[in-house]
Amino acid sequence: MRAVTRLLVIANALAGSAREEAVEQALDVLRSGSDDVEVAELDPETIPDVLKTHPDHRPVVMGGDGSVHLLVATAQTLGLLDGPAFEFGLVPLGTGNDLARTLGLPLDPARAASVVLNGRPRDLDVLVDDAGGVVVNAVHLGVGAEAGRRALPLKPRLGKLAYPVGSAVAGASAGWKLRVTVDGAVLAGGDRRSLMVALGNGVTIGGGAPVAPSASPDDGHVDVVVSFSTGWQARLAFAVALVRGRHPERHDVLSARGHAVTVSGGPVPLNADGELSELAGTRTWTVLPHALRIAVPD
Repeated sequence: MRAVTRLLVIANALAGSAREEAVEQALDVLRSGSDDVEVAELDPETIPDVLKTHPDHRPVVMGGDGSVHLLVATAQTLGLLDGPAFEFGLVPLGTGNDLARTLGLPLDPARAASVVLNGRPRDLDVLVDDAGGVVVNAVHLGVGAEAGRRALPLKPRLGKLAYPVGSAVAGASAGWKLRVTVDGAVLAGGDRRSLMVALGNGVTIGGGAPVAPSASPDDGHVDVVVSFSTGWQARLAFAVALVRGRHPERHDVLSARGHAVTVSGGPVPLNADGELSELAGTRTWTVLPHALRIAVPD
């Protein structure tokens, strides 16, 4: 990576493992290799002004996929994705850290901070949609997003058990009627119900499940996976295959790769880099090649 003189560290205090000790370890390393380190809170209300106030500082996110998502979404709003690649660093302190896993970033905060200072540059693609959103790692619709939605109110009582309970409840779904096209070619449609539709710029979701095992975040394409595994036995077998990255081999799973993906139907739960919402209607995601640049291990 180019010589580092000024850094803007953006810390997410709510990230899963963003303990004060871990943040301080990373900050010690960054300060040892930079002339100027500014620290700011990752707050959706203030982050636009923070970026505008420090245009000559390279942002460094201390958080997870949702934190990176917010930074990149803010950069898009400010027009920072329209020119040369938007440079940032990442010290993964989230729960899943799926983007970090795809990039091979160390999960140790001090080692990750060292990569920010000394790593080699790697360009990343971004997915932009026609609703004004961005996706850095992955967006998926259907059962996985439904599991996340159902787990949310259970977290205060169940903690880490909330997601498996949410997954069990979501697994009762009979699927959703969705039409999926990739570069104009129909991949899924008609009366066949989909259990999940995933668009992978990165490889994994949920802290390591390889939903798009062949994806590369800098190849100018997005990998698309559609599962029709809606029967209870098929759902179970799909889940086992997904953990192993073998689900594309199943007869009830279709895969494709392209530049633009349109999904129609719903309402269906949607998860973009961990951000939960819903699709009702039609949305198109398009690859914006090499819009980002990040330091990765040599």
